Amino acid sequence: MTILARARSGRTEPAEFDIRDYVDGSAAFWGATANVIMQLSLAPVGYGVAESRVHSGSIMKHPVKRTRTTLTYLSVALMGTDADRAAYRTAINGAHKYVHSTAASPVKYNAFDKNLQLWVAACLYWGSVDVMGRVYGPIDDDIADTFYEYAHHLGTTLQVPKAMWPADRAAFDAYWAANLALTSVDPTIKAYFDDLLDLKMINPPLRLPFARFHRWFTTGLLPQHLRDELGLTWTERDERRLNQLMRASGVVWGRMPRVVRNFPFNVTLADMRRRHRRGKPLI
Repeated sequence: MTILARARSGRTEPAEFDIRDYVDGSAAFWGATANVIMQLSLAPVGYGVAESRVHSGSIMKHPVKRTRTTLTYLSVALMGTDADRAAYRTAINGAHKYVHSTAASPVKYNAFDKNLQLWVAACLYWGSVDVMGRVYGPIDDDIADTFYEYAHHLGTTLQVPKAMWPADRAAFDAYWAANLALTSVDPTIKAYFDDLLDLKMINPPLRLPFARFHRWFTTGLLPQHLRDELGLTWTERDERRLNQLMRASGVVWGRMPRVVRNFPFNVTLADMRRRHRRGKPLI
């Protein structure tokens, strides 16, 4: 669902790194649902969402509010100040205290589990690199390393200590492979994913024209074993078509001014700061 764009003016040294040059709203369009599916395919995360008693945060019941909360989290984590992150962490903690398994839960979970939060942050990072690589092409290794180091904020804006973030991209690749192998989809979570893929949370007049396309491109952004468990088919032709479409979108979107490319993250960050100043709820 996130956030990385290629360097646009030659080689940029890490000392010149400005995160706003790498925040790109097109990732939110392409990668959102695939990223949610990857996160929730780790059973404790999936059941934490499926059984959550915080109904105001349910994307199926309140899609606009939930989308705003997620986009705000990403904008605060990557574009916010330390004070912004502390304020939003406190707000998230207020909701997470209600998210824990009960005696009847088939899987044990707790929203404050740092290992589960690390997995969520890892999905956000991996998804951003995958999506934006398809949209804009590969980036310089120095920039990739610098962005990776910066991406620890995706975890530390929750409860993940910086020391838990894998030391470098090679260490992350090892972490990713090991933990992706632990993901699976049971019937309960599959039913939830099918509703997401078919956009069941959206009113039919808006859903019907877009749902099939949404299911198709989301399928292409999932790891193969999750496609298999969801019964989704994907061909080499599909892969070529998706990459061509995403690259074409990058040609257009990449020419926009930075303030446009940063949308909607710049807007949700400004809204969060406005709410905080006025003492309004942040989520």
